[in-house]
Amino acid sequence: MTGFSINWLDLREAADRRAREDKLLEQAKHWLKTHNTQGTARTAVDLGAGTGSTLRAFSTSSSQAIDRESLSWRLVDQDAKLLTEARRRHGGSHRLETHELDLTDIAALPLKGAHLITASALFDLVSADFIETLVGALQSQSQQQPVGFYAALNYDGATRWTPAHPLDEAVLIAFNHDQQRDKGFGVALGPDAGPYMERVFNRSGFRVFTANSPWEMDGTDSNLVNALITGIGDAVAGDPALDVASLQDWIQFRKAHILTGTCIVGHTDLLALPNAI
Repeated sequence: MTGFSINWLDLREAADRRAREDKLLEQAKHWLKTHNTQGTARTAVDLGAGTGSTLRAFSTSSSQAIDRESLSWRLVDQDAKLLTEARRRHGGSHRLETHELDLTDIAALPLKGAHLITASALFDLVSADFIETLVGALQSQSQQQPVGFYAALNYDGATRWTPAHPLDEAVLIAFNHDQQRDKGFGVALGPDAGPYMERVFNRSGFRVFTANSPWEMDGTDSNLVNALITGIGDAVAGDPALDVASLQDWIQFRKAHILTGTCIVGHTDLLALPNAI
């Protein structure tokens, strides 16, 4: 899987937190708080956990706040450095385990006994086969103990900028094409991930809830927008539909308007709960 730096994850977290759809997050918390048929401590497994952004989102105060002593987190990632940072930040305040594992090996993931599987900004990187296999595992597990699934911030393929530039649409098409190359899980679903997950969970006996969760950025997010422009430029460089000079003009134009322009990047959040509950 493509690696991410601590700096990038920290840079995007404020935008991620604003974007998360609050009602769906509260519904996921409610599931954890109330659906525990075994009477044991609640367990959440966060896939692609990074430094613990999902844990932090669940820890914010709300009507569905969960006592930290009654909730255990299993943070799973392929990057040991990110997991070390997660332990540094939260090892003294939360019950947590960290698991450095290959996320593509679903059979090896520590899902047993979990009440909720979570992920943030992960599932647009994965393949259709990965989702089919994971949903099958959760469907089987739910026959013994119901397990829910919450995936936030799945890129949906929409990006809107102000002011407009003539190359905006061509850059977006090229970027979305890049989002569907192999990111380490097989051919990535990219913008199709949200709808694909919804279909698979629906036919597998889950109730599915979705919500839009766009990044909405302006000059106060200038560092993130600057990094996003650079990242998009790198991703689409070499696309045959974009000549080098035009792409450089787009990058320079976008960076010249970081403080005065706006950028909206579309995402969706998804919550899937077993129908039997």
